[in-house]
Amino acid sequence: MDHVRTVHEQWLTERPDLDTSPMLVVGRIHRVAAALTPELEDVFARFGLGEGEFDVLATLRRHGAPFTLTPGELAQRTMVTSGAVSKRLDRLEARGLVERRADASDGRSRSVHLTPAGRELVDDAMTAHMANEERLLAALTTRDREQLARLLARLAESLGA
Repeated sequence: MDHVRTVHEQWLTERPDLDTSPMLVVGRIHRVAAALTPELEDVFARFGLGEGEFDVLATLRRHGAPFTLTPGELAQRTMVTSGAVSKRLDRLEARGLVERRADASDGRSRSVHLTPAGRELVDDAMTAHMANEERLLAALTTRDREQLARLLARLAESLGA
């Protein structure tokens, strides 16, 4: 029996007046997220990246050629503060994976460009990341994955996430 079910059943005994069935979903989502995080971080670390740095590189890469966004656009698309993006960019720029350049049309504005080295690294990391996610979901059939994806999307939307 899984831990969440054990906790749920304990509460059923101690507080039969209280509907604790939501914890069967929320508790499991929480535990799954906690279990997934180190599994994902391990792959990023093989490429010398943290999760946030991977996110910045992947955001630039999936944006398409010329693989350029402003720091504000990166903050919006990675859903972190501009300060967090700035720290990530400092680390990535020091490694030659991104460049910050003055905007040709507005010298006060800067844009972030994925370098060829950054593109190669994120492409390799993304390939490993998808293989890892495939491994992590191997216990689920394609139909299970599709159903779970739909349900999680509905829940995320209801929470404004």
